[in-house]
Amino acid sequence: MIPASPPTGPLPAYPDTFYRRSLARETPYAPLGGDRDADVCVIGGGLAGLSVALDLARAGKSVVLLEARRIAWGASGRNGGFVTPGYSTGIENIERRVDRDSATALYRMSMEGMEIVRDRVAAFGVAGADVSAGLIAVTRYDSGDAMKKYAAAENARFGRALVFLDRAAVQEKLLSPRYHQGICDPAAFHFHPLNYAQALAAEIVAAGGIVAEGTPALAARHQGGWQIVTHATGRVAAEHVVFAGGGLTDDVAPALRRAYLPIATYVLLTEKLGALEAASIRTRAAIADDRRAGDYYRLVSDDAGDTRLLWGGRITTRTRDPDDIAAILRRQMVGTYPQLADLRVELAWSGLMSYARHMMPQIGCLRGSPSAGAQWYLTGFGGHGMNTTAIGGRVIAEGILRTSDRY
Repeated sequence: MIPASPPTGPLPAYPDTFYRRSLARETPYAPLGGDRDADVCVIGGGLAGLSVALDLARAGKSVVLLEARRIAWGASGRNGGFVTPGYSTGIENIERRVDRDSATALYRMSMEGMEIVRDRVAAFGVAGADVSAGLIAVTRYDSGDAMKKYAAAENARFGRALVFLDRAAVQEKLLSPRYHQGICDPAAFHFHPLNYAQALAAEIVAAGGIVAEGTPALAARHQGGWQIVTHATGRVAAEHVVFAGGGLTDDVAPALRRAYLPIATYVLLTEKLGALEAASIRTRAAIADDRRAGDYYRLVSDDAGDTRLLWGGRITTRTRDPDDIAAILRRQMVGTYPQLADLRVELAWSGLMSYARHMMPQIGCLRGSPSAGAQWYLTGFGGHGMNTTAIGGRVIAEGILRTSDRY
């Protein structure tokens, strides 16, 4: 499901996922032909590349976005769809590397990223966004006192509205013997990331930008005050280039490819739940447990309005799918909810993310300067990409526009 090389010929069909099956609108974008000049060339059409391209196009910059396959082809269009604040690593780890004030500022930026996504969904009227409110984080061990303290500290420090759930409250919503306490974040939400990505691409074009699918960048070099990005039939000459390839970054940016580890995560979709919904999961909030590479799941509605379970979890450094994705995830699901033992799996898929060693996004200027033209990087969003791609794109756009140095 994760191709080893970019496609040639006609644009490929999206892999078979719940998101592809429930696409509200699929707009193909023609490959780029010939030579183009632009203010900015963005390499990578995932959520990071789409976000920075959108902010720049709406600010009046001429933008060309090159995507090797299809918009949101990788993890951006195959993930769990959770939109929450935070990063893949915890704030206590961030504070070990920077001072407390800087850690607070970084966390508030992740909250800003969540609101950017929420605002875009509303402003663009994203068809098929299917927004549902709430996330419940649960534990598989007794940790009530620690969770109460965590919720109180987060609320006081960041103005959040986290709600502690004791075991009785958790068991009322999640009929699983595995769970103890939980924390509900009513401000978080979950949605359809591929429909969202399609909407961002349409807005880029509406703002005057160019989106080119099936156009892998072959090389990027600095030449005579320009950033020259070559592709199969020509080149883009731009003042700035932004590398936003994520887990599918290739040798066009070898320094970036060496700076992260590609990680695959897996997701399955069940048949319709029917009466099993009331006997297992009695909430439309998204669910995640607190283990590293733990389970995350949510109820989704198909085109007929029937409820199904979208279940994700497990990570691996394999870049090709194992043959037993569905069986691996199904064991996790049934181990958590034994009452779902007879529930069939309809399909399973993977997505390839990028993780840096510090488990934070990689955002910055690779070479050059905002005033004289530069090469920028925007990657490393594994595990928390919905908010971080949005705020990451925003701060890189601000750097290029020279309206802030938040990057």
